Amino acid sequence: MAYFPAFIKLDNKKILIIGGGYIAYEKLNHLLDFTKDISVIALEICEDMAKGIKDNNLALEKRAYKIGDIKDFSVIIVAVDDISLQAEIFAESKQYNCLCNSVDSVDYCDFIFGSYVKKDDLTIAISTSGASPAMAKHLKIYLQNLIPAGISEFLKEMKDLRRTLPKGKERMKMLDKKAQDYIKSWSNR
Repeated sequence: MAYFPAFIKLDNKKILIIGGGYIAYEKLNHLLDFTKDISVIALEICEDMAKGIKDNNLALEKRAYKIGDIKDFSVIIVAVDDISLQAEIFAESKQYNCLCNSVDSVDYCDFIFGSYVKKDDLTIAISTSGASPAMAKHLKIYLQNLIPAGISEFLKEMKDLRRTLPKGKERMKMLDKKAQDYIKSWSNR
């Protein structure tokens, strides 16, 4: 079954990454685009992970995972090679109603990390539901090249209009037309 695409507001949601290798660092990098409320538990950490933790002033505990470590977190990323530990943490996550992602083990995931393109307020998510991460990666590159340089300014203008104009059908029609005209102006280039 495919994964449901959702954009989750991570404000006031604590994230825990278990593991400190390169894959944990990749997940950390993705999360840092959306939140800084991230803690890490790992016996060892790679150089990039150490730098990411230090540069963003994140909490780090250099030790093995213990039962109960996840209880105060909303989102758990299990980036360890130990499949039995992934299974244990995933099962434990059900007690605490937190979302769990076990890297490269879809059986132990409530969600997966899709590829995404982010440019200020614009975020485009891409998923193949795990069928081909390579295809998602290359589609991301393709889409990045399609996004016009001025998209951030346009989205700021649209946000300001939404905030200042009264709600209703007229506002909706005007904003729809403005978005349609903007897309036409750069898709015809």
